[in-house]
Amino acid sequence: MPRKKESRRRSFGRIEPLNSGRYRAAYMGPDGELHRAPVTFSARDDATAWLSARRAEIEMQVWAPDASSRGSFRRSTPTFQAYADLWVETRKTKGRELRPTTRRQYLMLLDKFIYPTFGEVRIDRITAEDVNAWYDGLAPGRETIRAQSYSLLRTVFNSAASERPTPFIPYNPAHIRGAGNTKRAHHVEPATLEELRIIVDELPDRYKLMALLAAWCAMRFGELAELRRGDIDLRTNRVKIRRGVVRVDGKFIVGPPKSDAGSRDVAIPPHLAPLVKDHLADHTAAGRDALLFPASADENLHMAPSTLYKVFYPARKAAGRPDLRWHDLRHTGAVLAAQTGATLAELMGRLGHTTPGAAMRYQHAAADRDAEIARRLSEFALGGSA
Repeated sequence: MPRKKESRRRSFGRIEPLNSGRYRAAYMGPDGELHRAPVTFSARDDATAWLSARRAEIEMQVWAPDASSRGSFRRSTPTFQAYADLWVETRKTKGRELRPTTRRQYLMLLDKFIYPTFGEVRIDRITAEDVNAWYDGLAPGRETIRAQSYSLLRTVFNSAASERPTPFIPYNPAHIRGAGNTKRAHHVEPATLEELRIIVDELPDRYKLMALLAAWCAMRFGELAELRRGDIDLRTNRVKIRRGVVRVDGKFIVGPPKSDAGSRDVAIPPHLAPLVKDHLADHTAAGRDALLFPASADENLHMAPSTLYKVFYPARKAAGRPDLRWHDLRHTGAVLAAQTGATLAELMGRLGHTTPGAAMRYQHAAADRDAEIARRLSEFALGGSA
């Protein structure tokens, strides 16, 4: 008689495969609470063995979840990679899971810059001296990568030191002052109104409004690429920003804006209102869910950045600004808004910032531009008197 195929269904506990290739085990205890293994396992058999031990403790009436958990921590302290893999899998910020682009960035930093040194080391055996030596040789000349890698390492250690009921490590060994900070590598020179006019003139018709909204409404590319007919309120001349789209591993993922403040209504400058109406009539399909700026081949498909760059790069070159990135149009709009005398709170609301720091940069930039205007006025005065 043929043997029945073994079922994956378990009578006690559950085993969950993780994206990292490891396994997480959990079971429902006699107290009606869900209890998770304090570590993840490299093999399903190890997770099964852990569950079997917990089941035996319950049947023999010697089950003590707190004590066994503390013992498991001491006996099975994970390697840094095992802990960090689970950390990325379960990490939440303000109750939200990691954004896909953030998750991809973390995994890249871990794989390329952290795991080669610390991956196979037990997390409680990594010392401050180890971290200092690692940082000294980390990504020479790549200051942004150095800062991001160190910040991620420090954050993972913070979590390990804060685990409850028993931390994996007694303290955070990453405490290099200033190592997580970096200077802005790209100094943004806002586009002038004339440069912006040339760029828009050079773009094909269906891209013109996209550039104008990027600048005058200070919108991000992901917000523009996910903008739909129903997000435009022609009665109040406002654009409702509720979502953004990112492309990760060739797939488009729609989600909420980068922060709670990113969900906002932005007033459209009156001089753009006729252009918005024309774009909706000429380049947007019917229906509230129709994308304003879809991919050229499919009106239901999101536009990829590479599609935009094919037309944007020649346009910026024509304006004499080959250095101008698409995101710099948002910077341009922020500076223009600051030049109107907008308060810090008003700038934060328009740009979707949660902290004053970023918005203050645009106020400083506006002050710099105002000083440049004053200098040019003096040139006119001197030239006129000569």
